[in-house]
Amino acid sequence: MSTQVGLWIDHRQATIVTLTGQREAITEILSDVEKQLRRSGDSPLKGPYEALKAPADDGRQRTLTAELNTYYDEVIGQIRDADSILIMGPGAAKHELQKRLEEKRLGAQVVGVETVDNLTEPQIAAKVRQHFAT
Repeated sequence: MSTQVGLWIDHRQATIVTLTGQREAITEILSDVEKQLRRSGDSPLKGPYEALKAPADDGRQRTLTAELNTYYDEVIGQIRDADSILIMGPGAAKHELQKRLEEKRLGAQVVGVETVDNLTEPQIAAKVRQHFAT
């Protein structure tokens, strides 16, 4: 029996719908990614930030990339055994995940990448069922 997976993803969360025969399962994965790291120190009203109080931009980018890779690996762990994968989402995360799947030699399982706005779990499940029904 084939396993078909559709998922909606952004940098904050992933909703995974797994279809196996007549069975349907929905899993949600939340990321620990903090896109805008907070700077410690004085407020602009009290004076300028000191250079030593704010981490370097490249260091913040490395931290963000590492957190995203951990998040994507967790998602891939949930969908690894799928025969067909549909990826949906509003931003860049869907393409980043697709690239990560290709790096892990799972890119052939991706049957589509669609741009969609925020959807509820029932809307995601309905879209996945509709896609794989045809």
